[in-house]
Amino acid sequence: MIYDNIRAEAKKKGYTIRDIERALFYSNGSLRKWNKRAPSDKLTQVADFLQVDPMKLLGRK
Repeated sequence: MIYDNIRAEAKKKGYTIRDIERALFYSNGSLRKWNKRAPSDKLTQVADFLQVDPMKLLGRK
């Protein structure tokens, strides 16, 4: 769920998952592992990169 939300937001902004991983120096495929849980510090970094609220990436409004 979290991964799908990140992917959807990235697509809206014109990024790929790999673009995010490279920009934040994450290993290839690391975001794919975030299905239901994500490290809060890294989720915040991704949210900042995409300029969205971290709660949106968690699927909360």
